[in-house]
Amino acid sequence: MTDLKTSLSEAVAAAFAAEGVDASLARVVASDRPDLADFQSNGALAAAKALKANPRELAGKVAERLSHDSRLSSVEVAGPGFINLKLSNAALAQRAAEVAADEALAGASRVEPRKVVIDYGGPNVAKPMHVGHLRSAIIGESLKRLFRLRGDDVVGDAHFGDWGFQMGLLITACGDEGLADAFMVEGDGPFPAETPVTLADLDRLYPQAAGKAKEDPAFRDRARKATAELQGGRPGYRALWRHFVAVSREALKREYDDLSVDFDLWNGESDADPLMAEMIADLKAKSLLVEDAGAQVIHVARDGETRKKKLADGSVVEAPSPPPLLVISSEGSAMYGTTDLATILDRRKSIDPDLILYVVDERQAEHFEQVFRAAYLAGYAPEKSLEHLGFGTMNGADGKPFKTRAGGVLKLRDLIDTATEKARERLHEAKLGDDLPTEEFEDIARKVAVAALKFADLSNNRTTSYVFDLDRFMSFEGKTGPYLLYQAVRVKSLLRKAAEQGVEIAPILIEEAAERDLALTLDAFDAATADAYDKRAPNLIAEHAYRLAQSFSKFYAACPILVAPDAATKGSRLALAAASLHQLETALELLGIETPERM
Repeated sequence: MTDLKTSLSEAVAAAFAAEGVDASLARVVASDRPDLADFQSNGALAAAKALKANPRELAGKVAERLSHDSRLSSVEVAGPGFINLKLSNAALAQRAAEVAADEALAGASRVEPRKVVIDYGGPNVAKPMHVGHLRSAIIGESLKRLFRLRGDDVVGDAHFGDWGFQMGLLITACGDEGLADAFMVEGDGPFPAETPVTLADLDRLYPQAAGKAKEDPAFRDRARKATAELQGGRPGYRALWRHFVAVSREALKREYDDLSVDFDLWNGESDADPLMAEMIADLKAKSLLVEDAGAQVIHVARDGETRKKKLADGSVVEAPSPPPLLVISSEGSAMYGTTDLATILDRRKSIDPDLILYVVDERQAEHFEQVFRAAYLAGYAPEKSLEHLGFGTMNGADGKPFKTRAGGVLKLRDLIDTATEKARERLHEAKLGDDLPTEEFEDIARKVAVAALKFADLSNNRTTSYVFDLDRFMSFEGKTGPYLLYQAVRVKSLLRKAAEQGVEIAPILIEEAAERDLALTLDAFDAATADAYDKRAPNLIAEHAYRLAQSFSKFYAACPILVAPDAATKGSRLALAAASLHQLETALELLGIETPERM
């Protein structure tokens, strides 16, 4: 299914080519004067300059060729050579009917399928999730849904941090407190099947151990040794570690479920461990692994390279080449980069993806550049098949990463609960859902809360930071998630009333200005999904969803449906309403937002 902008671009390209002009200049865009035209092409100006011709004359010749296109009600030349294109009502009605009939894609189109892995989430075992995990989870989930809609075979992987120094810290802390004496002994066990620790224990022990490691070198050395022994296969440590993972994963799944975030793989860094020895031997055989001050590293800098780095203020500076990737520490432990490199090798063997996307904080950019370069050098991934999709931070009013009033990091569980309570308040204030059963009201409040959090985040460009303002995010007016849910529920109510009155959907007719605008907006969903896919930018989906909601609201006000003068008009407008709802819900689903049936 081709959208109108694409099909018009093809027609204009053919007209340009017939005049001996490079067809690539015939780009068609939405008109910046919608009162004059629906689309425009400015290519005649550039083409005339290259041909040393009069741009308005060239535009006139192209316009004459296009004037015979039955889809266009008018083709006019404006200014120095702009070509304005206005679609016929019949062409808009036909396209709106195509979108309305498209149950699977709501007007979007598919790509040649690829196998894609999206690595997002990335929480650490034994540490509760905090607001810093929010963006990775919801951006990654949205991209997973978008890539699937476009036709790719996508695997989402949580990729837990479960194999690093924090594990050694916890094992040592548990031993010192006597919480896990049965696991501290040498030998093969057997070891207790019941966990010796709760999530509350882990939540308390980790920050204590991390703080102590900074102040007590002896404790830090013992934790490093425990990490190496865990990775080396010490049975008691492995058994205790499995309890850490199980206890943590249960809590993580619960919080991800509250956000409507799910993974196909709940793998961790540890899942790459079986490949570690093979990989180290391979890196040595390829002369990539070299000794450096007792550690083993891979030099990833290229001879004579210069790099540019964009700073937060937008300026660009010269940047040094990335430092070597540390693979094995001087204590013999595998490092963060080692497990990432081994995970690439594991995915190559088990999934063989065409593309792997890493949705991780922008501050990890250099780390991923090191890992990707090492993977390319080792032949574990084809060039350009690994992408780091960095993102900015969620900030407080002071412009710094969001903290609690006490200055601590806000737990994700507390954020979700706070947002849900605020949603309850706003629903009561708006007199929405007061007459509904308690269980249904609570479900609506949760959906409103999640919509507020997700839309506030995803409506921003992924690479930028934004200020957290729950009061603004939770409004039922303006560019917010709750506003979009309210619009969807409004259409659902309309469709129910139409069914009760026996009004049936009929062929779409486009006559009024508001109907034209709504049909054009429905058509634009294909371009929005394509651009969001290419740019890895969910904010373009959020922008379309908001524009669609606004366009429908204007249509609803200008074009009465249930009191329209005749059955054909009623049925046509009802069809437009149903198509709008389907596309709006499809867009919201791509953002990971569920819509309630009523409020």
